[in-house]
Amino acid sequence: MKILVTGCAGFIGFHLTRELLQLGYEVTGIDNINDYYDVGLKYDRLSELGISRADISSIPFSSNLKYPNLKFYKMDLVDQPAIFSLFENSGFDLVCHLAAQAGVRYSIAQPQRYIDSNIQGFFNILEASRKSAVRHLVYASSSSVYGLGTTLPFSTGENTDQPASLYAATKKCNELMAHSYSHVFGLPTTGLRFFTVYGPWGRPDMAMFLFTKAISEQKPLQVFNQGNMKRDFTYVDDIVDGIVKVIEKAARGIASTGKTAIPYHVYNIGRGKSIPLEEFITEIEKQLGVKAMRELMPMQAGDIAETWSDIDEMRNDFRYQPHVDVATGVKHFVDWYSVYYAKQKAPQELSVLDEPLSQ
Repeated sequence: MKILVTGCAGFIGFHLTRELLQLGYEVTGIDNINDYYDVGLKYDRLSELGISRADISSIPFSSNLKYPNLKFYKMDLVDQPAIFSLFENSGFDLVCHLAAQAGVRYSIAQPQRYIDSNIQGFFNILEASRKSAVRHLVYASSSSVYGLGTTLPFSTGENTDQPASLYAATKKCNELMAHSYSHVFGLPTTGLRFFTVYGPWGRPDMAMFLFTKAISEQKPLQVFNQGNMKRDFTYVDDIVDGIVKVIEKAARGIASTGKTAIPYHVYNIGRGKSIPLEEFITEIEKQLGVKAMRELMPMQAGDIAETWSDIDEMRNDFRYQPHVDVATGVKHFVDWYSVYYAKQKAPQELSVLDEPLSQ
């Protein structure tokens, strides 16, 4: 089966691409390698996939000996002619769409980027998938769609009409656009609402990275909402396992969306537990052997106090079962961070607004 992974130089996209390659799938990855955060980290992820930075800068396509079943194109979702041409010439069976402009607080500062990438870019993927008769489109949504909702744990049956940020609004819009394409054109679509993903090779604007950096450098750690925050922290391997289960069920020709006449469904994909932010910070302190200097801050614009996923549907439909607890996941990240940045310069300061609890 030929699979397209958009955003393959991103955090989750990189891990998913590597897993699919190791399972023997034929994968094409695309990424625009934008500068939302340190591009060096993105190039290093691609290097782990056998794609050199020199090849990317000299030609639009790169293949490698490490993973002969991988093709890579540096490509922007907004470039509709390029996207359409790629689909027409590649014959994808399944698309896993992970590329997007991420970040809650950054959507306050740079809203146009979210409209371009998350709305126009997603439309291009939908339209190309329809025209090319793709068998299944799996795409990333976000726990942020629950916005100002207060019923916990968050269930996919809950109302999601009160987004707390433009980023959340674009993800909700993606779900609505997918529904319309499933209804009108019969395109099978499955949306996955990710819950606070962390792990090795993670994004520098996320909680795990920011906290580890601050504690290891013995700098004040900004803790928002006076520390009264809880999150459904989900280790990246569990997220990837869930995505692969959805993909492989589609590969066997079993519709994951057979509950209604429309081939459309949305699932929560998280750990299924909500833990206090303080517990997360304490685990980082243990692994680093350093006590954090906490600076209590008010709630950030666009943020919410707690997330908690109801994952019963993922369990029932795909036998999804997250297994990495916070202590183990934090250890894996800190081990990677310590080795990676021992070989590199210190992590680049973000050129965007820090957002330690974005989804």
